[in-house]
Amino acid sequence: MISFSLLRPFGMLIFCFCTTSAAASAATSDLSTTVARIKRSVVGVGTFLKTRSPATVFNGTGFVVGDGLSVITNAHVVPDTLDTEKNETLGVVIGRGASVEFRRATVVALDRAHDLAHLRMDGVPLPALILGDSAGAVEGQELAFTGFPLGMVLGLHPATHRALLSAITPIVLPSLSSRTLDARMITQLQRTPFLIFQLDGTVYPGNSGSPVYDPASGAVLAVINMTFVKGLKENAISHPSGISYAIPAAYVHDLLQRKSP
Repeated sequence: MISFSLLRPFGMLIFCFCTTSAAASAATSDLSTTVARIKRSVVGVGTFLKTRSPATVFNGTGFVVGDGLSVITNAHVVPDTLDTEKNETLGVVIGRGASVEFRRATVVALDRAHDLAHLRMDGVPLPALILGDSAGAVEGQELAFTGFPLGMVLGLHPATHRALLSAITPIVLPSLSSRTLDARMITQLQRTPFLIFQLDGTVYPGNSGSPVYDPASGAVLAVINMTFVKGLKENAISHPSGISYAIPAAYVHDLLQRKSP
């Protein structure tokens, strides 16, 4: 009897440990399979000028949707002006490592209020990502994002990070004092407020425009946004650590219905 009572809890402990390990292994396997698909649809966004060194300047990340020629990124990734006299061109960078290809792209529509841009690239279509229902996202949900945090410094190498959906919060929180308001925050407060995703994950400027997706299905639920939101919610923090923000995919759906900037 004594032997049985001692072995039973021990056996239960081993069973629970194995079950947890198996679940973790399955989740890792799901993400690995999903990442392989996601990477084919993630591109760099920048400009090309033949007489410049380097000729290609990287501004941020984008991802392919729709018919394989539409690219979604952040509006702040798209330059306001180009040096047309020297034939500077907006476009996307595809490929891996040092073997990259620059494709010309045009702006189809801009949504500056939500910092999103819809580009249309030339050439052969790429595999497209599926836009999910961001309204169904819940706090505590596991997510992942893939982009180019180091740009093209070491070549074009997409990096993937896990992130927890920490909170769904207003883009601008009411200020306790008028002294903490700046012109940008006042402008945002005058617009229709909207919710954004706060993520438990560190992003870098090169990640701007990266797709945030469900690790199992690969459905895109948001778009990484750092610079735009940082200026509104983290004025007092010059180098945020482990906290980032993303624009829900619902606004991408709306953007794709627009026809001009």
